[in-house]
Amino acid sequence: MADTSFSNITHSTQTTQRYLHVITWGCQMNVYDSNRMVDLLRPLGYKVTDEAEKADVLILNTCHIRDKATEKVFSELGRLRQIKEYREKQGQPTLIAVAGCVAQAEGKIIVQRAPYVDVVLGPQTYHRLPKMILEAARKSGNVIETDFPTESKFDFLPAPEKAQGHTAFLTIQEGCDKFCSFCVVPYTRGAEESRPVQAIIDEATRLCELGVKDISLLGQNVNAYHGQGPDGNIWDLVKLAEKLSTIPGLSRIRYTTSHPNDMSDALIAAHRDLPTLMPFLHLPVQSGSDRVLKAMNRGHTVKEYYEIIDKLKKARPDIALSSDFIIGHPGESIEDFKATMKLVHDITFAQAFSFKYSPRPGTSAAISANQVAEPEKDARLQELQAVLKDQLTQFNHEMIGRKIPVLFTHKGRKEGQIGGKSPYLQAVHAQGDESLIGQEHMVEIDECMTFSLSGSLVKESTSH
Repeated sequence: MADTSFSNITHSTQTTQRYLHVITWGCQMNVYDSNRMVDLLRPLGYKVTDEAEKADVLILNTCHIRDKATEKVFSELGRLRQIKEYREKQGQPTLIAVAGCVAQAEGKIIVQRAPYVDVVLGPQTYHRLPKMILEAARKSGNVIETDFPTESKFDFLPAPEKAQGHTAFLTIQEGCDKFCSFCVVPYTRGAEESRPVQAIIDEATRLCELGVKDISLLGQNVNAYHGQGPDGNIWDLVKLAEKLSTIPGLSRIRYTTSHPNDMSDALIAAHRDLPTLMPFLHLPVQSGSDRVLKAMNRGHTVKEYYEIIDKLKKARPDIALSSDFIIGHPGESIEDFKATMKLVHDITFAQAFSFKYSPRPGTSAAISANQVAEPEKDARLQELQAVLKDQLTQFNHEMIGRKIPVLFTHKGRKEGQIGGKSPYLQAVHAQGDESLIGQEHMVEIDECMTFSLSGSLVKESTSH
């Protein structure tokens, strides 16, 4: 959170350099979107700053998934308003833009409650951001773009000019046709759409030229990817991953978020056959009760989920699993919750995200009469999270004594220390020279902390 004392605001108006400050909430796709908005505004002379008080343009990229998302947006906007008003007293015009899923769902409400917001744009229209900023600067009032345009925003995005490091997100698919009872994505991101294969290859190639080694492919239903291939045929995620694996310098491929209904046998086999595909899969189940899964409109059963996990573990015995859980969905009984706990104990997860159900406007579950009481949801969530935390700790402890490949991405906090990621997305630190950053080396793990691992470089290393 930026300092609101305003003491570090630059008072000089003589410089032609313009600054941009982006605040990103929510999923990895929002991180990707924020980076692409930066790419769009760079040709207009904007440079990113970590200091909100220094920025000529303030962008709040929002998420509608979490509880009380809208109120959190207005709380942050109140802080940004203070910055805007102070800067404008110094003769420094400042523009505030609200982007993302809250903007898509509640654009008119935003400008009604916060008329000082200059630009409101949904996740499908951020390719129009430069034009919107210029338009807002020329006139008084708000500029709102929350429609679903016929053109694809990806067709208008410039090639990345710089990478954020040696890892990167790359959106390959957006939108959702599943209509789960609790989810707003079909309403804020639109219908399912896959990017053409060549556009993805071009962007991935450019990222690797900029030093990226590890790419996470993103989509609301990423394993449902079905993009137009350069051969005129429709490619699935398996064929796309195989093609990406041929890009020089790309040593790691991940994908998220997946749906069990789209976890094909071919994709499971790819985890066995494709060395660049990391042995870590995020596969949300949401509940361990068939009754609740039906109410959620998930389209799969508990038995089918178990079968998928069994196939994955047979194909790739070292695979680690992550999942999502929603506790207290309308109508969830204590027996339903116990079924979820059984699934967690049976499968075990290296990582998981768990939340209390909260009504999202426009979704079918929001109008259900069978809402679970908040104290009960709280108690169930705490019980679940305690088990998930134990499983995470156990998974990390099992790494002690193992030799694992680590992609080093940054300097560590301590002198002579470098840090990176394991194939399982664990943070790993080791003593090593900074010249190793950007390379993959074997590390023997000797200590497990709460949120990271530490180890020693193995003399015989593997590099890519």
